[in-house]
Parts: sequence; structure tokens; C-alpha cells
Amino acid sequence: MKAQLLKLAHARSGDKGDTANVGLIALRDEFYPVLVREVTAARVKRHFGGICKGEVERFELPNLKALNFLLHESLGGGGTLSLMTDAQGKTFSTALLRLEIEIADDEARSLGIEP
Repeated sequence: MKAQLLKLAHARSGDKGDTANVGLIALRDEFYPVLVREVTAARVKRHFGGICKGEVERFELPNLKALNFLLHESLGGGGTLSLMTDAQGKTFSTALLRLEIEIADDEARSLGIEP
């Protein structure tokens, strides 16, 4: 089945210069391995297609059941230089939660995730 990340996690985002910083935190501990497996740097890069011009780095924070992504060259130069509507990257977290991932039906059932 397909599921949007908003069923598995919550997120926060912000900026450091021209880099958006997006934290993805599992809603339940048992969701974390699914996030680690499915939400790769390459997948996040594809999801932010025309917005993220640079590399995407992923950092795992297992003690927090979270992933942190740095999306380089995503903010049109950063808050003080950019004419973008969201020059501080505050909406990147909401955009990431719309990413759909594939989860096997039996795994989704065992985790209590509904379509």
C-alpha cells in the first residue's frame, strides 16, 4: 500500500543560509525502521525536484527516532538574499510529509497503518 509520511511522522523545518533543514520524527518507535528504509536522501531529492538544486544529506538519530535532512541550495540564496515566498524553508516540513512511500500490506497492518 501507499502511505503519506504524515501517517508515520511529524516534521519541522528551517534554514541555515541557502540550506533547508528538515527533521522527520517517527510518531511511534516502531515506525522509525520504515522511515530509515524508505526515506532516503535520493528519494527526498527527487521529491523536492525543482526546488533543491544541490545535494541532500541524511543524518540518522536513532535515539530520537528521527531523520534529519539538509537540502543544499534550496532557498534561493537564503532569507536575506532570496525573493522566494518561503526563504526560510518553513513549509519544507509539510511538503516532505506529503511524500508517499510503499509499505507491504502485511507490514502496514502489523503497524496499524490504514490506507
